[in-house]
Amino acid sequence: MWISKTGVQAQDAKLQAIANNLANANTVGYKRDRVVFEDLFYSIDQQPGAQRADNNTLNPSGVQMGNGTHLVGTQKIFTNGSLQTTNNALDVAVMGNGFLQVRRPNGEPAYTRAGQLQVDKDGVLVNASGLPLVPQITVPANATVITIGENGTVSATIPGNTQPTELGQLTLTSFINPTGLQALGENLFAETPASGAPTEGRPGDAQFGKLKQGALEGSNVQVVEEMVDMIAAQRTYEMNTKVLTAADNMLQYLAQAAR
Repeated sequence: MWISKTGVQAQDAKLQAIANNLANANTVGYKRDRVVFEDLFYSIDQQPGAQRADNNTLNPSGVQMGNGTHLVGTQKIFTNGSLQTTNNALDVAVMGNGFLQVRRPNGEPAYTRAGQLQVDKDGVLVNASGLPLVPQITVPANATVITIGENGTVSATIPGNTQPTELGQLTLTSFINPTGLQALGENLFAETPASGAPTEGRPGDAQFGKLKQGALEGSNVQVVEEMVDMIAAQRTYEMNTKVLTAADNMLQYLAQAAR
């Protein structure tokens, strides 16, 4: 019964992750979660390779009884989502590896794949939550056309100038283990000891992807795949509850036989 309980808890955690993935199927820059399980400790009645007392031979397999499963971790799957064309000059999608860096109110950096950029009251480029980009870029009030190149160069057309004026440079940040980043919500991630130190560079250089203006990176959730996983989790949950019922019936039979 306790083993089946761990199976029920595991499938409940998996359903929670699937529900979160489906809820964020249309969230820009969202990366799907995957739950990871491992088997629990084993009760070893006979050690594999131990000498058998009856015929002086070695036990080829022993007797090892498992004690269920448990959730060992969750992983963010950082595959690229599909591009959604918006034709908005301040929308930018990261094509390939890397994160845009923003500065949180406490001064600490955070990283995002959501490129829904806007201009605040001071002309500073910010993300959808109003956090300024790092490095900071300020757009003049009289700028008419803003251009963001694949290499991250931001320029604008200023009345009176025949040539576009360069405003700044967008950079990307990469991690050796992005799965180790801490998900903060609001499409933001934070560095952890598991993620490794951030590496900053220009889009298109070395391991960094390029930027695409007028587009957004959609969620990488595959709805059909999540639905299939949900059906499998439901059936596994059902089978574990049937084991609980079978164990309960056996205990009931023993209790009746003992009367």
